[in-house]
Amino acid sequence: MSVPDSVCAYDAPESVSAYDRDMDLMHPLRHKMAAVILEVLPFPREAPVGFLDLGAGTGFLTDRVLQAWPNATIIAIDGAAAMVELARARLADSASRVRFVVADFRALPAGLCAPGSLDAVVSAYALHHLTGGEKRDLIARALTWLRPGGWFLNADLTRAMDPAVEQRIQQLRVSGILQRKPAGDPRFLDDITTRAFLDELELRDQDRPLPLSEDIALAREAGLVSAEVLWKEYREAVCGGPFNTHASH
Repeated sequence: MSVPDSVCAYDAPESVSAYDRDMDLMHPLRHKMAAVILEVLPFPREAPVGFLDLGAGTGFLTDRVLQAWPNATIIAIDGAAAMVELARARLADSASRVRFVVADFRALPAGLCAPGSLDAVVSAYALHHLTGGEKRDLIARALTWLRPGGWFLNADLTRAMDPAVEQRIQQLRVSGILQRKPAGDPRFLDDITTRAFLDELELRDQDRPLPLSEDIALAREAGLVSAEVLWKEYREAVCGGPFNTHASH
């Protein structure tokens, strides 16, 4: 199976080195979304919980999880080897608690996790690169790795169902970037250059954000019948819930 273009793009060293800076510029709410994930998960802080981070990137969410649960272990998966190497550097002080895996979500290695071995599967800004069917299949597989009562949580991008609402959200997105941008950044000179950059970026990365109602429906079809919207602001949301093996059948 070929590697998605969005993965190849992030294997470029110059893209990886700038990733965190650009994420804070274009998605400052990721800090709030990570905080929501940490708040929602009900595990005692000293518990030896097991996590999986789907799309770990530079290790931003993985790092937050390891800080919140000092006895946790985590499997950090990303499709771009360069991203994983940057995450290794970021998480050097916690290396003994992290297992790094480079893998395409559509072809995860057999035996990645033992059935029922994890307390939580989390993801941030990653699953919107998948088609609806690929996302449903991935969630279904992830649920097999959860213990009964384990949690699946996804912090990701969404798309408004009404075109007029989506247009207004995108206008607000551009305005926010222009307010936060560093002086002289040629990508974000004005509304036109900013919109052009975002459109090109999303085309290259094969972004496929879905309306929240479709995301929730996919998760429930995959077996996460508890799936709910736990937090949302404009085009970013945290969704998921606990996995009950009895309720899923």
